[in-house]
Amino acid sequence: MEDDDADAFLRPPSDEKYSVIERTPSSYNPLHSFDLAKGDQKHYQQQYGDMYFLRLAKLKPAVEELAEEAWGDLEIAGESVRRVDRVLDVRQGELCWVAGTVYMDMPLKPNILDDISKDHWIAAPPPREKYISPSGQDQTMLEDESGRLRLIGTPLQMNMLVTGCIIAAMGTENANGDFEIIDMKVPDLPRQPQRWERDEGSVALANGDGKSKLKEHKERREGSKVALVSGLCINGDEGDTLTLDLLMEYLTGEACGQATQQDVGKISRLIIAGNSIAEGNPLHPRAELLDKKPSKKYGYDSAAYNPAPTIRFDDFMATLLPSIPITLLPGEGDPANVSLPQQPMHPALFPRSRNYASEPGSAEPGWLDSVTNPWEADIDGWRIMGNGGQPLDDVFKYVEGNERLDMMENLLRWRCGAPTAPDTLWCYPFQDKDQFVIEECPHVYFVGSQPAFETAVIEGPTGQTVRLIAVPKFKETGELVLLDMDTLEVEIVKFEVFNDK
Repeated sequence: MEDDDADAFLRPPSDEKYSVIERTPSSYNPLHSFDLAKGDQKHYQQQYGDMYFLRLAKLKPAVEELAEEAWGDLEIAGESVRRVDRVLDVRQGELCWVAGTVYMDMPLKPNILDDISKDHWIAAPPPREKYISPSGQDQTMLEDESGRLRLIGTPLQMNMLVTGCIIAAMGTENANGDFEIIDMKVPDLPRQPQRWERDEGSVALANGDGKSKLKEHKERREGSKVALVSGLCINGDEGDTLTLDLLMEYLTGEACGQATQQDVGKISRLIIAGNSIAEGNPLHPRAELLDKKPSKKYGYDSAAYNPAPTIRFDDFMATLLPSIPITLLPGEGDPANVSLPQQPMHPALFPRSRNYASEPGSAEPGWLDSVTNPWEADIDGWRIMGNGGQPLDDVFKYVEGNERLDMMENLLRWRCGAPTAPDTLWCYPFQDKDQFVIEECPHVYFVGSQPAFETAVIEGPTGQTVRLIAVPKFKETGELVLLDMDTLEVEIVKFEVFNDK
């Protein structure tokens, strides 16, 4: 905060007139890329195998185009590199390249088929930090609709790969039947829309003065910022409220002096990126519940359900909503469906805040916009994409190291927001289209519930630039991320409670 904020409190009243500080408005145009069908149109009877074929059919042309450009006229030791259409068309000793889907065969990776084959059901093992085998038993496969081919070679150690990403590999099959690769290509970043592209397209359908309205629309939003926070993990206990209250008072301009209030007034929107509510405690054993008489209130068993976290979170949002619009993403521990894409948390969970949500059936977003996870939208003309952290946390288990930004960059270059779904990440069994395929490159890509704040800017082959933001867990770090909507630069505001004991 500014230095002059120290003298803003505990001073006698004065007749000084203060200017009214108005919050900068936000241009908010959400996409509904991850909405699922409603009611009986959404079912889980279909197989998951179609997802891989849909992903391969969508991304194979893109990766083949890059491979043809790089290897089309390449000769090695007098032998020209040729393209083969299927992995089973690879012939021993012939230099060629082929495109397909990566599959990581890792013994430590959970596999439900193993339990079924053993004909017994056991408790789920504790989650592993990494799936990587210390004995080197992991294998990398390339597969398509025809079959599977084992990959070996130096590029596998130089490039990050996980199950479900689409690549083109160039090399030759050796005497052992393995495909020894020399080089590989990934789809890389897709086309990136221009700023205000969707808004200008909408204006073209408007009346004659639409362009002047769009110009005014842009000018009013210069200097605005978007706040991102994740991992509030509200558990309803009194001990977790002080830092949360500091955050709430900062965003409403009540915990700072006039100089900082001017900066806070530039925050046009708050994005809550998952894990807002702490995961519930394990239910009591069945025998223990049968021995004691349940204590029910308003239709639920108070011994098995604690409404305090939801009530506290509802109060938090209801305090902010008169002042600032909120975009709410669900997370792994929030009351939403477990499989990706998680659908919006129902407004009925928040009796005070739901008054700010849009009416059922309305196409316009409300002041409280409960959205899917993953999610994308245009804010002040920029394409923003993000999720609650599950896809990145799952990729982390496949690869060595802890470089979260590298993993985020690879997710974009693979053009798939959740490549490990459905192998080790629960998801909906899509039949017509893999909604995790990234068709347009975002300007900002954020991931919530990460161990620490990190940010970087990456570039694509045709001039795309993407701001990567790893949003830390607020419960552990007390950090709020501010994104400048003019420059896409970021800064951190840290809230900390000091203990004098």
